[in-house]
Amino acid sequence: MSNRSHDEAMVELYRSNPLLALRVINGILADGDQAELMTVLRRLAHAAGGMQAVAEQARLKPTQLARTLSPKGNPPLSSLTAILKAMGLRLTVQPLPPRLHT
Repeated sequence: MSNRSHDEAMVELYRSNPLLALRVINGILADGDQAELMTVLRRLAHAAGGMQAVAEQARLKPTQLARTLSPKGNPPLSSLTAILKAMGLRLTVQPLPPRLHT
């Protein structure tokens, strides 16, 4: 039995399978759960080189990044895009599938 925490296990999983991380993030965005999104982005930051490295690339203080990616975090768009860019990601907008009218 491993002594790793769930967070550590998820960080390693996202590091080894970045496409899974993207699917998880997109699923969360579809559901709109912001606290869950912040938690996954924090884990992804750890997987993408660590909080210190992501904070430096996003031009944020590490404590600011930690607060931003906490479950209660509510980053402005400029901070969110900087953080995503530091992790090699970006936001995109896609059309919803057409609704069937009955």
